[in-house]
Amino acid sequence: MTDSITSALKIAASGLEAQSERMRIVSENVANARSTGETPGSDPYRRKTVAFTSEMDRLLGADLVRIKSVGTDRSDFRMEHDPGNPAADKDGYVKMPNVNMLVEMTDMREANRSYEANLQVIKQARELINLTIDLMRG
Repeated sequence: MTDSITSALKIAASGLEAQSERMRIVSENVANARSTGETPGSDPYRRKTVAFTSEMDRLLGADLVRIKSVGTDRSDFRMEHDPGNPAADKDGYVKMPNVNMLVEMTDMREANRSYEANLQVIKQARELINLTIDLMRG
């Protein structure tokens, strides 16, 4: 069994790792928000999604957060009239990615806040460790 400060550090570290991956996926979605297919009728970029799971660490005696899977959003593509685009069909319509920038910005903000909260836990745990060491010296 480990002490509670070490447990807090490991739990927060698992949260940092998961939210970091989530921010990477959201960034990829934002970067590809206008990425169409290369040929007429081909599918554009499909939005990626992240699913989390809790995983019991028996040694720690606590649940850690992990990425369960990175999937794809199966919602429909938007159609946009752009006859000059190489991916336009015979009527001039292009399939656009199913990325909603408002959703992506909301996800990024939430992931960033969760990341910062986990970082604060780590900072506090380190401060407690340093205070304990100082007390033991004096």
